[in-house]
This record gives sequence, structure tokens and C-alpha cells, in this order.
Amino acid sequence: MIGQSVSVYGGGSWGTALAIHLARIGHEVHLWDRDPEHVAAMRRQRENRHYLPGIELPEKLIPEDDLAATAQASYYHLVVIPSEFFRGFLSRLQGELPEVYRLIWATKGIEQQSGQLLHEVVEEELGEDTAYAIVSGPTFATEVAREMPTAMAVAAHDASLRQDVAALFHGLNLRMYTSDDVTGVELGGAVKNVLAIAAGISDGLRFGANARAALITRGLAEIIRLGAAMGASQATLMGLAGLGDLVLTCTDDQSRNRRFGLALGQGKAAERAMQEIGQVVEGAVTAKSVMKLMATAEVEMPICTLVYKILYEDLSPEAAVPALLNRSLKAEY
Repeated sequence: MIGQSVSVYGGGSWGTALAIHLARIGHEVHLWDRDPEHVAAMRRQRENRHYLPGIELPEKLIPEDDLAATAQASYYHLVVIPSEFFRGFLSRLQGELPEVYRLIWATKGIEQQSGQLLHEVVEEELGEDTAYAIVSGPTFATEVAREMPTAMAVAAHDASLRQDVAALFHGLNLRMYTSDDVTGVELGGAVKNVLAIAAGISDGLRFGANARAALITRGLAEIIRLGAAMGASQATLMGLAGLGDLVLTCTDDQSRNRRFGLALGQGKAAERAMQEIGQVVEGAVTAKSVMKLMATAEVEMPICTLVYKILYEDLSPEAAVPALLNRSLKAEY
């Protein structure tokens, strides 16, 4: 699918990396960001020095600060906005979109106030008949921007749309797989960020590889348990958007969520850790949303619960681990 026009919203590291990839494989890409100074710098320097320094922007990538012009430029619209701003941005975008369009998002999260998955937000803001898809999987922005081998999943209810979106992204060292399980792909990409904070806390406390492996394994069980209650496929959660993304985010320090947890485990205050990272830590926001989903679904998620208590109820990381280990005995599955 060469030569399509794609509008990408969000000039952070992930939005820019996806825009770079799409432009490299031949699409005309309009990369919008809300900060005119940031956009002007990208135009002048032909790179995103703030988030992806040293990586040249392809000729087909056009930095934009005019939302209306960006929205009218394309058939495909890729939203890469933090989940806490997702609904507000869609509300703003709605009046600018062309009559016929396809919406895609690469945001990983759950709306905090409502506890809704992002496809539910899309349906409320843009209408239930909106053609939409989500792309997710085990990815770091820098590696995608540097053309390192990567695999992702695209989920959509409509078979032709998911095939079209897969073809849109597929190329160079990025391989796309398709899924009809929108809920599973969204849950895997969102909940893993909370669990990555837990893994970071454990490593910050120097609890070792055994503890990290246990957290990843039991964390996956929590995702599968919640997914089953919400109608997601276990196979999805054992795939790229579930297990794959969970392992990546829990084990590599490119993950903002893991680095945030490391800082907490080393005794730093959450606010200071956020400032040092300098970007949105989705897992900290998602921890609140997961608590709402867990209560509604009536499932136990002890690791996610302890992350929430550390962040919002002043539970110390040192006290959290004994609380986890001293739970009553039970079968693994």
C-alpha cells in the first residue's frame, strides 16, 4: 500500500518513530504536534532532537502545527496522544476530520475517569459506526526509528480494515500481524505498564531475577484473568500485544514505566521520578483505571493493587513485597 497519505497526531517519541517509519516506506506523512515551537524545530533541524535525537526525518514527513490542515490532508489518521488526553483530543479532532476517514491509534492506556477502554471512548466521541483500528505490541520508539527488527499487531473488528492497516505499516524491518480481538490488544498494552512499574520496583529494591520472573509470570496471569472477564481471548494475551509487550516493558530500561518503578524502589518520591523521566508514565495513570476494571469484573489483581497502593495510598515498596508473599496459599491456575 504505497503512496497513501497519513496524518499522525503527537510529536513525542512514539508518534515521531511511527511517522518516520511510515514516511520511509513511501507514505506522505503529516506529523502534527500541539507545540508550534517543537514543530518549528523539527522543520528547521529535520529531526526530533527532544525525543529522538540523531535520527533524520525523511523528506516525506511534514511537521505540522495546523490541526485542521493536518486532518484534511489524509484518509488515515493515527493518534498517538497519552490516554489521559485521548478523549479531549478526539473531541477537538472530530470537527476537523474529512467526511470519509479511517482512525488508528497507538496509545496504550485506559481512560482514568471512566475506566473505559479507548475503543469505547472512540465510539462515544466519534460514533459507533467509526472505522477504527489499534496498533500495539512490544516496541520501543528508538528501535523502530532506527529500523531495528520489530513485530506488531493491528486489531480491528472489520477484516478488510485490519488488513489495510497491516499493509499500511508493513515494510522494512516492521512485520505486522492481524487480530479481531480489540479488547485483548488494548488490555495487554495497557495493563503491562502497571506491571512494568512493579518489576522496576522489585529491581530497584535489588530483589533479583527470580522475583522479576515471578512478577512477570503472575502479572500475565492477572492480565489473562481480567481479559477473560471482559471477553478477551487468552491467545491474544499470550501474543505480541500481551506477553510480548509485558516481557519487553518489564525487562529493558528503555521502558519509562520500568525506570519509574526503579526510582521508586531506590527510594525516590514519585513526583521526582516523573520529573527525571520527563515524559508521561502511562502505568501510573493506568493503575487507577485498572482498579476500576478489577472491581467491575470482580477479579483479583494483587500486583496491580499493590502498585496502586504504593502510588496513591503511601504504601512503601518495602512493605508491599511481604504483603504480596504472605497472601494465602492457592493453586497457580
